Amino acid sequence: MKTYLLQTICLAMIFSCLLNISLQAEWKGGVAKANITPPNWMPMAGYASRKAKHPDSKLTDLWAKAIVIEDENGHQAVLVTLDLIGIDRPLSQKICQQISENHDLSRSQISLATSHTHTGPVVASNLRPMHYLLFDEANQKLVDDYAIFLADAVVSAVDRAFKDVSPATFSWGSGKATFAVNRRNNPEKDVPQLRNEGKLKGPSDHDVPVLVIKKKEQIKGIVFGYACHSTTISSFKWSGDYGGFAQINLEKQYPGAIALFWAGCGGDQNPLPRRTVELAKEYGQRLAKAVSDVIEKPMKELDGQLSTKYEEVDLALAALPSKTDLEEQAKSANVYIASRAKFHLERLAEGIELSQSYPYPVQAWKLGNDLNWVFLGGEVVIDFAIRIKEEHGAAKFNNTNIWVAGYANDVMAYIPSRRVLLEGGYEGGGAMIYYGLPTIWAPEVEETIIDSVNRLNEK
Repeated sequence: MKTYLLQTICLAMIFSCLLNISLQAEWKGGVAKANITPPNWMPMAGYASRKAKHPDSKLTDLWAKAIVIEDENGHQAVLVTLDLIGIDRPLSQKICQQISENHDLSRSQISLATSHTHTGPVVASNLRPMHYLLFDEANQKLVDDYAIFLADAVVSAVDRAFKDVSPATFSWGSGKATFAVNRRNNPEKDVPQLRNEGKLKGPSDHDVPVLVIKKKEQIKGIVFGYACHSTTISSFKWSGDYGGFAQINLEKQYPGAIALFWAGCGGDQNPLPRRTVELAKEYGQRLAKAVSDVIEKPMKELDGQLSTKYEEVDLALAALPSKTDLEEQAKSANVYIASRAKFHLERLAEGIELSQSYPYPVQAWKLGNDLNWVFLGGEVVIDFAIRIKEEHGAAKFNNTNIWVAGYANDVMAYIPSRRVLLEGGYEGGGAMIYYGLPTIWAPEVEETIIDSVNRLNEK
Protein backbone atom coordinates (compact mmCIF):
# COMPACT_ATOMS: atom_id res chain seq x y z
CA MET A 1 0.00 0.00 0.00
CA LYS A 2 2.83 2.40 0.88
CA THR A 3 4.63 1.56 -2.38
CA TYR A 4 1.46 2.22 -4.39
CA LEU A 5 0.92 5.52 -2.55
CA LEU A 6 4.52 6.58 -3.18
CA GLN A 7 4.24 5.72 -6.87
CA THR A 8 1.02 7.70 -7.13
CA ILE A 9 2.60 10.77 -5.50
CA CYS A 10 5.65 10.55 -7.78
CA LEU A 11 3.48 10.25 -10.88
CA ALA A 12 1.40 13.22 -9.74
CA MET A 13 4.52 15.30 -9.20
CA ILE A 14 5.90 14.36 -12.62
CA PHE A 15 2.57 15.17 -14.26
CA SER A 16 2.44 18.48 -12.44
CA CYS A 17 5.96 19.39 -13.60
CA LEU A 18 5.16 18.44 -17.19
CA LEU A 19 1.95 20.47 -17.03
CA ASN A 20 3.80 23.50 -15.67
CA ILE A 21 6.42 23.20 -18.41
CA SER A 22 3.74 22.99 -21.10
CA LEU A 23 2.00 26.07 -19.70
CA GLN A 24 5.16 28.19 -19.70
CA ALA A 25 5.52 30.67 -22.52
CA GLU A 26 7.96 29.39 -25.13
CA TRP A 27 10.04 32.41 -26.09
CA LYS A 28 12.70 32.64 -28.76
CA GLY A 29 15.42 35.16 -29.38
CA GLY A 30 18.49 36.08 -31.36
CA VAL A 31 21.33 38.60 -31.05
CA ALA A 32 24.00 39.97 -33.36
CA LYS A 33 26.18 43.04 -33.80
CA ALA A 34 27.97 45.03 -36.48
CA ASN A 35 30.90 47.41 -36.17
CA ILE A 36 29.81 50.92 -37.21
CA THR A 37 33.04 52.75 -36.50
CA PRO A 38 33.47 55.01 -39.55
CA PRO A 39 35.75 53.36 -42.11
CA ASN A 40 37.17 56.80 -42.97
CA TRP A 41 38.07 59.75 -40.77
CA MET A 42 35.14 62.17 -40.92
CA PRO A 43 33.51 64.98 -38.91
CA MET A 44 32.63 64.21 -35.31
CA ALA A 45 29.21 65.10 -33.92
CA GLY A 46 28.36 66.43 -30.48
CA TYR A 47 29.48 70.02 -30.15
CA ALA A 48 29.12 73.03 -32.41
CA SER A 49 32.69 74.11 -31.67
CA ARG A 50 34.02 71.04 -33.46
CA LYS A 51 32.88 72.36 -36.84
CA ALA A 52 34.31 69.96 -39.45
CA LYS A 53 37.27 68.68 -37.46
CA HIS A 54 38.01 64.97 -37.76
CA PRO A 55 39.02 62.65 -34.89
CA ASP A 56 42.58 61.39 -34.86
CA SER A 57 42.09 57.95 -33.26
CA LYS A 58 39.61 55.85 -31.27
CA LEU A 59 39.13 54.84 -27.67
CA THR A 60 36.49 52.22 -28.46
CA ASP A 61 34.76 50.89 -31.52
CA LEU A 62 31.16 51.91 -32.17
CA TRP A 63 28.50 49.25 -32.58
CA ALA A 64 25.07 48.52 -33.93
CA LYS A 65 23.59 45.66 -31.91
CA ALA A 66 20.31 43.87 -32.53
CA ILE A 67 18.14 41.62 -30.41
CA VAL A 68 15.07 39.77 -31.68
CA ILE A 69 12.35 38.84 -29.19
CA GLU A 70 9.65 36.31 -30.19
CA ASP A 71 6.73 35.06 -28.09
CA GLU A 72 5.03 31.65 -28.28
CA ASN A 73 2.61 32.93 -30.93
CA GLY A 74 5.45 33.95 -33.22
CA HIS A 75 4.99 37.70 -32.69
CA GLN A 76 8.39 39.36 -32.96
CA ALA A 77 10.10 42.61 -32.07
CA VAL A 78 13.60 43.77 -32.91
CA LEU A 79 15.56 46.35 -30.94
CA VAL A 80 18.65 47.93 -32.46
CA THR A 81 20.99 49.88 -30.18
CA LEU A 82 23.40 52.32 -31.81
CA ASP A 83 26.53 53.97 -30.40
CA LEU A 84 25.59 57.24 -32.10
CA ILE A 85 24.52 60.74 -31.11
CA GLY A 86 21.17 60.23 -32.79
CA ILE A 87 19.41 59.40 -36.01
CA ASP A 88 17.25 61.58 -38.25
CA ARG A 89 13.80 60.74 -39.57
CA PRO A 90 14.70 59.96 -43.22
CA LEU A 91 17.55 57.59 -42.34
CA SER A 92 15.48 55.92 -39.62
CA GLN A 93 12.63 55.39 -42.08
CA LYS A 94 14.98 53.95 -44.68
CA ILE A 95 16.49 51.45 -42.24
CA CYS A 96 13.14 50.41 -40.76
CA GLN A 97 11.62 49.97 -44.21
CA GLN A 98 14.42 47.61 -45.24
CA ILE A 99 14.14 45.62 -42.00
CA SER A 100 10.38 45.45 -42.45
CA GLU A 101 10.71 44.11 -46.00
CA ASN A 102 13.39 41.58 -45.07
CA HIS A 103 11.48 40.11 -42.13
CA ASP A 104 7.82 40.90 -42.75
CA LEU A 105 7.49 43.24 -39.77
CA SER A 106 5.25 46.21 -39.08
CA ARG A 107 6.75 49.52 -37.96
CA SER A 108 5.61 48.83 -34.40
CA GLN A 109 7.91 45.80 -34.23
CA ILE A 110 11.13 47.74 -34.92
CA SER A 111 12.86 50.15 -32.55
CA LEU A 112 16.11 52.04 -33.12
CA ALA A 113 17.65 53.31 -29.88
CA THR A 114 20.74 55.52 -29.78
CA SER A 115 23.19 56.04 -26.93
CA HIS A 116 23.70 59.76 -27.70
CA THR A 117 27.47 59.49 -27.44
CA HIS A 118 29.12 62.83 -28.20
CA THR A 119 32.23 61.12 -29.59
CA GLY A 120 30.67 59.50 -32.63
CA PRO A 121 30.28 60.62 -36.25
CA VAL A 122 27.88 63.11 -37.78
CA VAL A 123 24.81 61.08 -38.80
CA ALA A 124 23.02 62.16 -41.99
CA SER A 125 20.96 65.31 -41.31
CA ASN A 126 20.84 64.95 -37.53
CA LEU A 127 21.69 68.35 -35.96
CA ARG A 128 21.75 69.81 -39.47
CA PRO A 129 22.17 73.54 -38.67
CA MET A 130 25.25 72.69 -36.62
CA HIS A 131 26.86 71.50 -39.84
CA TYR A 132 24.89 73.10 -42.68
CA LEU A 133 26.98 75.70 -44.57
CA LEU A 134 29.98 74.73 -42.41
CA PHE A 135 30.97 71.61 -44.35
CA ASP A 136 32.68 71.72 -47.70
CA GLU A 137 31.79 69.26 -50.45
CA ALA A 138 34.37 66.71 -49.35
CA ASN A 139 33.14 66.60 -45.76
CA GLN A 140 29.51 66.41 -46.84
CA LYS A 141 30.36 63.44 -49.03
CA LEU A 142 31.95 61.70 -46.04
CA VAL A 143 28.72 62.24 -44.07
CA ASP A 144 26.58 60.99 -46.95
CA ASP A 145 28.76 57.93 -47.50
CA TYR A 146 28.67 57.07 -43.80
CA ALA A 147 24.86 57.13 -43.79
CA ILE A 148 24.88 54.49 -46.54
CA PHE A 149 27.48 52.43 -44.68
CA LEU A 150 25.48 52.70 -41.45
CA ALA A 151 22.19 51.60 -43.01
CA ASP A 152 23.82 48.55 -44.56
CA ALA A 153 25.54 47.63 -41.28
CA VAL A 154 22.33 47.91 -39.24
CA VAL A 155 20.30 45.84 -41.68
CA SER A 156 23.08 43.23 -41.74
CA ALA A 157 23.13 43.01 -37.93
CA VAL A 158 19.35 42.56 -37.84
CA ASP A 159 19.48 39.89 -40.55
CA ARG A 160 22.04 37.93 -38.53
CA ALA A 161 20.03 38.34 -35.33
CA PHE A 162 17.04 36.75 -37.07
CA LYS A 163 19.22 33.88 -38.24
CA ASP A 164 20.21 33.40 -34.59
CA VAL A 165 16.59 33.09 -33.39
CA SER A 166 16.06 29.90 -31.37
CA PRO A 167 14.42 28.87 -28.08
CA ALA A 168 15.44 31.16 -25.25
CA THR A 169 14.45 32.51 -21.88
CA PHE A 170 14.17 36.20 -21.07
CA SER A 171 14.43 37.62 -17.57
CA TRP A 172 14.39 41.17 -16.27
CA GLY A 173 15.13 43.33 -13.27
CA SER A 174 16.35 46.78 -12.29
CA GLY A 175 19.43 48.17 -10.58
CA LYS A 176 20.76 51.60 -9.59
CA ALA A 177 23.52 53.97 -10.69
CA THR A 178 23.88 57.48 -9.34
CA PHE A 179 26.38 59.39 -11.46
CA ALA A 180 23.66 61.24 -13.43
CA VAL A 181 22.99 64.78 -12.15
CA ASN A 182 20.30 67.25 -13.20
CA ARG A 183 22.41 69.84 -14.99
CA ARG A 184 19.72 72.53 -14.90
CA ASN A 185 19.82 72.72 -11.11
CA ASN A 186 23.41 71.97 -10.18
CA PRO A 187 26.43 74.00 -11.38
CA GLU A 188 28.99 71.56 -12.71
CA LYS A 189 31.86 72.90 -10.60
CA ASP A 190 29.79 72.56 -7.40
CA VAL A 191 28.58 68.99 -7.96
CA PRO A 192 31.28 67.11 -5.97
CA GLN A 193 30.63 69.24 -2.88
CA LEU A 194 26.84 69.17 -3.31
CA ARG A 195 26.92 65.39 -3.68
CA ASN A 196 29.06 64.98 -0.56
CA GLU A 197 26.66 67.19 1.39
CA GLY A 198 23.58 65.41 0.01
CA LYS A 199 22.33 68.67 -1.50
CA LEU A 200 21.98 67.84 -5.20
CA LYS A 201 18.80 69.39 -6.60
CA GLY A 202 16.34 68.61 -9.34
CA PRO A 203 14.74 65.37 -10.54
CA SER A 204 16.80 62.40 -11.77
CA ASP A 205 16.05 58.76 -12.55
CA HIS A 206 18.75 56.38 -11.36
CA ASP A 207 17.06 53.12 -12.40
CA VAL A 208 19.10 50.71 -14.53
CA PRO A 209 16.67 48.42 -16.40
CA VAL A 210 18.13 45.04 -17.38
CA LEU A 211 16.85 42.38 -19.80
CA VAL A 212 18.79 39.13 -20.18
CA ILE A 213 18.43 36.49 -22.89
CA LYS A 214 19.71 33.01 -22.16
CA LYS A 215 20.01 29.91 -24.33
CA LYS A 216 20.68 26.61 -22.57
CA GLU A 217 21.49 28.61 -19.42
CA GLN A 218 24.18 30.58 -21.30
CA ILE A 219 23.76 34.38 -21.30
CA LYS A 220 23.63 35.53 -24.92
CA GLY A 221 22.38 39.09 -24.61
CA ILE A 222 22.27 41.81 -21.94
CA VAL A 223 20.07 44.82 -22.70
CA PHE A 224 20.34 47.74 -20.28
CA GLY A 225 19.59 51.44 -20.08
CA TYR A 226 20.33 54.59 -18.10
CA ALA A 227 18.97 58.14 -18.19
CA CYS A 228 22.03 60.32 -18.64
CA HIS A 229 23.79 62.28 -21.37
CA SER A 230 26.80 60.55 -22.93
CA THR A 231 29.03 63.59 -22.49
CA THR A 232 31.80 62.41 -20.19
CA ILE A 233 34.39 62.66 -22.96
CA SER A 234 35.01 65.71 -25.12
CA SER A 235 38.14 64.54 -26.95
CA PHE A 236 38.55 63.84 -30.69
CA LYS A 237 38.64 60.06 -30.39
CA TRP A 238 35.79 57.77 -31.41
CA SER A 239 34.14 56.22 -28.37
CA GLY A 240 30.85 55.03 -26.97
CA ASP A 241 31.51 57.10 -23.81
CA TYR A 242 30.43 55.52 -20.49
CA GLY A 243 27.81 53.36 -22.23
CA GLY A 244 30.46 51.96 -24.54
CA PHE A 245 32.78 51.13 -21.65
CA ALA A 246 29.89 49.52 -19.74
CA GLN A 247 29.15 47.27 -22.72
CA ILE A 248 32.81 46.28 -23.02
CA ASN A 249 32.99 45.44 -19.30
CA LEU A 250 29.84 43.30 -19.43
CA GLU A 251 31.00 41.38 -22.51
CA LYS A 252 34.27 40.61 -20.71
CA GLN A 253 32.45 39.51 -17.58
CA TYR A 254 29.99 37.33 -19.50
CA PRO A 255 31.94 35.74 -22.38
CA GLY A 256 29.81 34.98 -25.41
CA ALA A 257 27.23 37.63 -24.55
CA ILE A 258 26.39 40.78 -26.51
CA ALA A 259 25.67 43.84 -24.36
CA LEU A 260 23.25 46.44 -25.73
CA PHE A 261 22.96 49.93 -24.20
CA TRP A 262 20.06 52.34 -24.70
CA ALA A 263 19.68 55.87 -23.35
CA GLY A 264 16.79 56.85 -21.12
CA CYS A 265 15.21 60.28 -20.74
CA GLY A 266 18.47 62.00 -19.92
CA GLY A 267 18.01 65.23 -21.85
CA ASP A 268 18.69 67.31 -18.74
CA GLN A 269 21.05 64.88 -17.01
CA ASN A 270 24.86 64.93 -17.17
CA PRO A 271 27.49 62.52 -15.87
CA LEU A 272 29.17 64.72 -13.29
CA PRO A 273 32.00 65.34 -12.79
CA ARG A 274 33.12 64.70 -16.37
CA ARG A 275 35.53 65.61 -19.21
CA THR A 276 38.11 62.84 -18.75
CA VAL A 277 38.50 59.35 -20.19
CA GLU A 278 39.20 58.04 -16.68
CA LEU A 279 35.75 59.23 -15.52
CA ALA A 280 34.07 57.65 -18.55
CA LYS A 281 35.73 54.34 -17.71
CA GLU A 282 34.75 54.71 -14.05
CA TYR A 283 31.10 55.41 -14.91
CA GLY A 284 31.16 52.50 -17.35
CA GLN A 285 32.42 50.22 -14.56
CA ARG A 286 29.77 51.50 -12.17
CA LEU A 287 26.99 51.02 -14.70
CA ALA A 288 28.23 47.53 -15.59
CA LYS A 289 28.38 46.68 -11.86
CA ALA A 290 24.77 47.84 -11.45
CA VAL A 291 23.79 45.52 -14.31
CA SER A 292 25.77 42.52 -13.06
CA ASP A 293 24.32 42.96 -9.57
CA VAL A 294 20.88 42.48 -11.11
CA ILE A 295 22.00 39.47 -13.14
CA GLU A 296 23.56 37.72 -10.16
CA LYS A 297 20.32 37.89 -8.19
CA PRO A 298 17.00 36.18 -9.00
CA MET A 299 15.33 37.90 -11.95
CA LYS A 300 11.73 37.72 -13.11
CA GLU A 301 11.16 35.63 -16.24
CA LEU A 302 8.95 36.88 -19.05
CA ASP A 303 5.64 35.12 -19.35
CA GLY A 304 2.52 35.77 -21.40
CA GLN A 305 2.77 37.42 -24.80
CA LEU A 306 4.51 40.21 -26.67
CA SER A 307 2.60 43.29 -27.80
CA THR A 308 4.02 46.06 -30.00
CA LYS A 309 2.40 49.41 -30.83
CA TYR A 310 3.61 52.55 -32.62
CA GLU A 311 2.17 55.85 -33.71
CA GLU A 312 3.29 59.28 -34.79
CA VAL A 313 1.55 62.29 -33.27
CA ASP A 314 1.53 65.85 -34.50
CA LEU A 315 3.69 67.64 -31.96
CA ALA A 316 2.78 71.32 -32.09
CA LEU A 317 5.28 74.12 -32.51
CA ALA A 318 4.85 77.67 -31.19
CA ALA A 319 4.25 80.61 -33.53
CA LEU A 320 6.28 80.20 -36.72
CA PRO A 321 8.67 82.86 -38.02
CA SER A 322 7.64 84.79 -41.12
CA LYS A 323 9.78 84.96 -44.21
CA THR A 324 10.86 88.43 -43.09
CA ASP A 325 11.85 86.99 -39.70
CA LEU A 326 13.95 84.33 -41.41
CA GLU A 327 15.63 86.90 -43.63
CA GLU A 328 16.63 88.87 -40.55
CA GLN A 329 17.86 85.72 -38.80
CA ALA A 330 19.94 84.85 -41.88
CA LYS A 331 21.98 88.01 -41.21
CA SER A 332 22.72 87.00 -37.62
CA ALA A 333 26.28 87.05 -36.36
CA ASN A 334 25.44 83.70 -34.74
CA VAL A 335 26.41 81.29 -37.52
CA TYR A 336 23.97 78.61 -36.30
CA ILE A 337 20.97 80.94 -36.22
CA ALA A 338 21.94 82.11 -39.70
CA SER A 339 22.43 78.52 -40.87
CA ARG A 340 18.97 77.47 -39.70
CA ALA A 341 17.34 80.52 -41.29
CA LYS A 342 19.10 80.01 -44.64
CA PHE A 343 18.04 76.37 -44.69
CA HIS A 344 14.37 77.30 -44.24
CA LEU A 345 14.60 80.14 -46.76
CA GLU A 346 15.92 77.67 -49.32
CA ARG A 347 12.99 75.36 -48.62
CA LEU A 348 10.53 78.23 -48.95
CA ALA A 349 12.09 79.05 -52.32
CA GLU A 350 11.44 75.43 -53.33
CA GLY A 351 7.79 75.78 -52.35
CA ILE A 352 8.08 73.88 -49.05
CA GLU A 353 6.18 75.78 -46.36
CA LEU A 354 7.07 75.71 -42.68
CA SER A 355 5.06 73.13 -40.79
CA GLN A 356 3.16 73.96 -37.61
CA SER A 357 3.91 70.51 -36.17
CA TYR A 358 6.36 67.62 -36.28
CA PRO A 359 5.48 63.90 -36.72
CA TYR A 360 6.72 62.64 -33.36
CA PRO A 361 7.26 58.87 -32.82
CA VAL A 362 5.86 57.10 -29.75
CA GLN A 363 6.26 53.35 -29.34
CA ALA A 364 5.13 50.93 -26.64
CA TRP A 365 6.05 47.29 -26.18
CA LYS A 366 4.54 44.99 -23.58
CA LEU A 367 6.81 42.03 -22.86
CA GLY A 368 4.81 39.36 -21.15
CA ASN A 369 2.35 40.15 -18.39
CA ASP A 370 4.39 42.63 -16.37
CA LEU A 371 7.04 44.53 -18.34
CA ASN A 372 6.16 47.71 -20.28
CA TRP A 373 8.68 49.51 -22.47
CA VAL A 374 8.07 52.97 -23.94
CA PHE A 375 10.29 54.48 -26.65
CA LEU A 376 10.22 58.25 -27.20
CA GLY A 377 11.95 60.27 -29.89
CA GLY A 378 14.24 63.23 -29.29
CA GLU A 379 16.26 64.35 -26.29
CA VAL A 380 13.57 63.77 -23.69
CA VAL A 381 13.95 65.38 -20.25
CA ILE A 382 13.65 63.32 -17.09
CA ASP A 383 10.15 64.57 -16.17
CA PHE A 384 8.65 62.26 -18.80
CA ALA A 385 10.19 59.09 -17.37
CA ILE A 386 9.13 60.00 -13.84
CA ARG A 387 5.56 60.81 -14.86
CA ILE A 388 5.11 57.73 -17.06
CA LYS A 389 6.46 55.47 -14.31
CA GLU A 390 4.15 57.03 -11.75
CA GLU A 391 1.10 56.68 -13.99
CA HIS A 392 1.78 53.25 -15.50
CA GLY A 393 4.13 51.43 -13.12
CA ALA A 394 3.02 48.63 -10.84
CA ALA A 395 3.41 49.17 -7.11
CA LYS A 396 4.53 45.56 -6.62
CA PHE A 397 7.55 46.30 -8.82
CA ASN A 398 8.12 49.78 -7.34
CA ASN A 399 7.42 51.16 -10.83
CA THR A 400 10.56 49.50 -12.22
CA ASN A 401 8.39 47.47 -14.62
CA ILE A 402 8.05 50.62 -16.77
CA TRP A 403 11.08 51.38 -18.91
CA VAL A 404 11.23 54.68 -20.80
CA ALA A 405 13.80 55.16 -23.55
CA GLY A 406 14.59 58.50 -25.12
CA TYR A 407 16.68 59.17 -28.25
CA ALA A 408 14.70 56.47 -30.08
CA ASN A 409 13.61 56.18 -33.72
CA ASP A 410 14.11 59.88 -34.54
CA VAL A 411 16.20 62.45 -32.65
CA MET A 412 14.75 65.70 -33.97
CA ALA A 413 15.15 68.07 -31.00
CA TYR A 414 15.06 68.36 -27.23
CA ILE A 415 11.68 67.35 -25.81
CA PRO A 416 10.93 69.51 -22.76
CA SER A 417 8.18 68.88 -20.25
CA ARG A 418 5.79 71.78 -19.73
CA ARG A 419 7.79 72.76 -16.65
CA VAL A 420 11.09 72.88 -18.52
CA LEU A 421 9.52 74.62 -21.51
CA LEU A 422 8.17 77.41 -19.34
CA GLU A 423 11.43 77.70 -17.41
CA GLY A 424 13.27 78.08 -20.72
CA GLY A 425 17.01 77.68 -21.01
CA TYR A 426 18.88 75.32 -23.32
CA GLU A 427 16.57 72.31 -22.99
CA GLY A 428 13.49 74.53 -22.93
CA GLY A 429 14.15 76.14 -26.29
CA GLY A 430 17.72 77.30 -26.87
CA ALA A 431 18.83 74.00 -28.38
CA MET A 432 16.21 74.21 -31.13
CA ILE A 433 18.67 76.36 -33.06
CA TYR A 434 21.02 73.40 -33.51
CA TYR A 435 18.35 70.92 -34.54
CA GLY A 436 16.77 73.08 -37.22
CA LEU A 437 13.12 73.25 -36.27
CA PRO A 438 12.03 76.85 -36.94
CA THR A 439 10.85 77.71 -33.43
CA ILE A 440 10.28 76.27 -29.94
CA TRP A 441 7.59 73.73 -29.00
CA ALA A 442 4.07 74.75 -28.06
CA PRO A 443 3.03 74.45 -24.37
CA GLU A 444 0.87 71.34 -24.97
CA VAL A 445 3.71 69.04 -26.09
CA GLU A 446 3.91 67.14 -22.81
CA GLU A 447 0.21 66.31 -22.77
CA THR A 448 0.27 65.32 -26.44
CA ILE A 449 3.04 62.79 -25.77
CA ILE A 450 1.51 61.50 -22.54
CA ASP A 451 -1.88 61.06 -24.25
CA SER A 452 -0.16 58.95 -26.90
CA VAL A 453 1.60 56.82 -24.28
CA ASN A 454 -1.74 56.32 -22.54
CA ARG A 455 -3.41 55.19 -25.78
CA LEU A 456 -0.68 52.75 -26.66
CA ASN A 457 -0.70 51.24 -23.17
CA GLU A 458 -4.45 50.63 -23.14
CA LYS A 459 -5.32 46.97 -22.99
